[in-house]
Amino acid sequence: MSDSKARTASRLPTTIDTSVAHEARVYDYWLGGRDNYPADRALGDAIAAHVPAIREMARANRAFLARAVRFAIAELGVTQFLDIGTGIPTAGNTHEIAQRIDPAARVVYVDNDPIVLAHARALMASTDEGATAFVHADLHDPAAILAEPVLTETLDLDRPVALMLVAVLMYFRDEDDPHGILARLLDALPSGSCLVITHPTADFDARAMKNVVLASEQAGITFYPRSRAETENLFAGTEILDPGVVPVVTWRPDLADDAAATTATDPESAWYWAGIGRKP
Repeated sequence: MSDSKARTASRLPTTIDTSVAHEARVYDYWLGGRDNYPADRALGDAIAAHVPAIREMARANRAFLARAVRFAIAELGVTQFLDIGTGIPTAGNTHEIAQRIDPAARVVYVDNDPIVLAHARALMASTDEGATAFVHADLHDPAAILAEPVLTETLDLDRPVALMLVAVLMYFRDEDDPHGILARLLDALPSGSCLVITHPTADFDARAMKNVVLASEQAGITFYPRSRAETENLFAGTEILDPGVVPVVTWRPDLADDAAATTATDPESAWYWAGIGRKP
């Protein structure tokens, strides 16, 4: 085993510990899923006590993912997706949206949570023309992700890829070097690839977000909100595309596929910044 893979293996949990909260299962709880446990629901409720609209915010973030996939295919011509921190499968997964538009679209999912691994079969459902795959790996070790044979078996890295990091980077403090991680991943992708990010922020309500951070850290989960400028800095090495880094509900609402998804009109109704950058 290489040093890189050894580091990843030591990081990756192999069993599901239901006694402690996990970010993927808390998110699943907010989205109304069933793959969560008392510790996850307790943290989800503690955060909701400070941010009563957190469930709507989670849904707004999920709706952005769908719009971003549509944008990548229809306006950038990108039909390959590397979705890191995918979370527990729910309605409207990346491959479902992409292959509905282009049946030949190809998707690789990456997550470090063993409960997501348990659901990998659902994530690997695919059209006959396209392909999907799952990699059990940790974003802290991008070299290990890139070294996985299934990644290059599924994606053609000579063609543009959409690197999806939707509601993931808040689990990385600056000392975890998220900029270096992003640079390593982008270096492996060709010109014309794009970087898709959403990121929670304290810009809209600093006091409430401070309480979210405390509740998360008391449960053993790193939670690091970033400002608009800090989120823009995560796009280093790419050209941020219109409309820029904006509140998640205001990012290209015209790409929503149903009227209900466009009902949010208050830019501050969901405390996430969102954007897409394109690699020159």
